[in-house]
Amino acid sequence: MHLEYTVVEGDFVNAGTASSSVKKTLKQLNVQPAVIKRVVVALYEAEVNAIAHAYGGKVLVDIESDKIKMTVADKGPGIPDIALAMQEGYSTARPEVRDMGFGAGMGLPNMQKNVDKMNVTSEVGVGTTVEMEVNFNA
Repeated sequence: MHLEYTVVEGDFVNAGTASSSVKKTLKQLNVQPAVIKRVVVALYEAEVNAIAHAYGGKVLVDIESDKIKMTVADKGPGIPDIALAMQEGYSTARPEVRDMGFGAGMGLPNMQKNVDKMNVTSEVGVGTTVEMEVNFNA
């Protein structure tokens, strides 16, 4: 099953739309609640990052019989130092984003903690792609 969502820059009102929809679908497919939680946490963090740091993008989700693959690709400033961005507490969030309660520097680390595989690629001035995978039997 393939699902696709659009993420709009600065649209915090709709942050979580993709992760909520995926959660509903996984429940209907009788996926284990612990697996659903991992998927939702990782996908929500990725959505918020695309909303807060980029100029919009796409969320692509492929649900297979044994795993879920999620790709969040944005158009934005990119990440100059991915290793630094993976450190808990590191954030480039603007003050107005922080004032809304986002931008604590836990997004990428939380994604990493909740998935079985994760790959982040980024080009400065072009954008960032986060590919994640969660196995249903993990």
